[in-house]
Amino acid sequence: MPPTRSLRPRATTTNENDENGPTTRLTRAKAAALTASDAATKKPLQSKKASSNTISNGAQRRRAALGDVSNVAKTETVDAKDGKKPAATKVGLTSKATAQAGGVQKLTRTNSSRAALGIKDNNSKKSEKPAAEVKSGNGSGTIGSAMKRSSSQKSIKEETFHNEEPPRKKVDIEKKTTTQKQEEEEETVEEEAVAEPTNSNKPLPDDAVPDLDAEDIDDPLMAAEYVVDIFDYLRQLELETLPNPDYIDHQPELEWKMRGILVDWLIEVHTRFRLLPETLFLAVNIIDRFLSAEVVALDRLQLVGVTAMFIASKYEEVLSPHVVNFSHVADDTFSDKEILDAERHVLATLDYNMSFPNPMNFLRRISKADNYDIQTRTLGKYLMEISLLDHRFMVYRQSHVAAAAMYLARLILERGPWDATLTHYSGYTEEEIDPVFRLMIDYLHRPVAHEAFFKKYASKKFLKASIVTRQWAKKYHSLYIKSALNESYNQVSSR
Repeated sequence: MPPTRSLRPRATTTNENDENGPTTRLTRAKAAALTASDAATKKPLQSKKASSNTISNGAQRRRAALGDVSNVAKTETVDAKDGKKPAATKVGLTSKATAQAGGVQKLTRTNSSRAALGIKDNNSKKSEKPAAEVKSGNGSGTIGSAMKRSSSQKSIKEETFHNEEPPRKKVDIEKKTTTQKQEEEEETVEEEAVAEPTNSNKPLPDDAVPDLDAEDIDDPLMAAEYVVDIFDYLRQLELETLPNPDYIDHQPELEWKMRGILVDWLIEVHTRFRLLPETLFLAVNIIDRFLSAEVVALDRLQLVGVTAMFIASKYEEVLSPHVVNFSHVADDTFSDKEILDAERHVLATLDYNMSFPNPMNFLRRISKADNYDIQTRTLGKYLMEISLLDHRFMVYRQSHVAAAAMYLARLILERGPWDATLTHYSGYTEEEIDPVFRLMIDYLHRPVAHEAFFKKYASKKFLKASIVTRQWAKKYHSLYIKSALNESYNQVSSR
């Protein structure tokens, strides 16, 4: 049985771009004919179907509804031959305002859609070209010719467009005047902004304190929204975590010198384990708070120090050393079980309260007002650790010690006066800092009593802070120590 033939009738047209045609093969002769007949309108990098569609000027039948919808120019040609008015959407990518003005023109308020109506009314005379011809042209090549008009014709059309604009409504006139006023005001503001210099370079008054937290508002790590509340809470917490400054009175076997030796040894252990500064300050605070509450024998004092460092490293460090390491640094004097039992006893005595307002936090806060000067902050760290070794600093708050350390560091490095900004962010004036400041100078003027502490800060890593500060103290201590001794002498003699 022969195969059934399709009931669809064969197309009789010879158009090569007709998808329903018998063939779409483009021979060499046909390509030469197409190139010669339409060299002016052929676009570069155009497909075979699109190029022959825009070229063909002969009689063409209407395409099927599901035909090639990309050939817009062919349907315009057919509609123009049939005498029908072409649709406005068949013009292509050229807008109505562009076709009327004769070129690519920026749409503004003066050549809006209402102006196009005015052109349509003005061009209603018989002597002028109809608006339909301007938009689509009369024939297959009129679009290209309309887009290729000479510059003189463009200028004539543009002059007609602007000079013969019909009168607008009252609402449109009011909108136009309002818009002009706004543009004039904006230009005036821009001119004033350029003419007048900014006030950023003007010096601030003495009492004005800049908001240094505003520049960190986009950094979530800085917590700029509630940093003030955090430090207010830390200052309230300082009173709760202060040890008894006279606890050595109820320790029959201990002296302040022994405490200094213990802390100096803990500084050496802290350096060997490469722990954070916060760990060292918390460990010493745990020791002082525990000794304020419990009586400790002399042979168990080192166990208290090792246990305090073990607890602090668990609290502050990301990876704390193992208990075996702390037993090893103590020359195996205490076993692992003894350290763990002491840990439970110390934590129970302190009610598991590790909320210590670390002075490093206050030092960083003040360093922000000091523009994060690395040299000043390094010297400040050294001066602040003096309070761990000298029991006389136990009376003062951690924030007070941090402020005095930054004050003395700036004085040694000649960084300028203690201005209102530093006073605001430290919370202490020069008069309040003075007693702690004099204690630091007195410690620096004395001979070296803690070798591990001095050796730690004599390295290049810490900018040889211990050497620099002691050299300065030997040179200028007479300006501060003598006056302090005279004041203390006058107080004793008045009694």
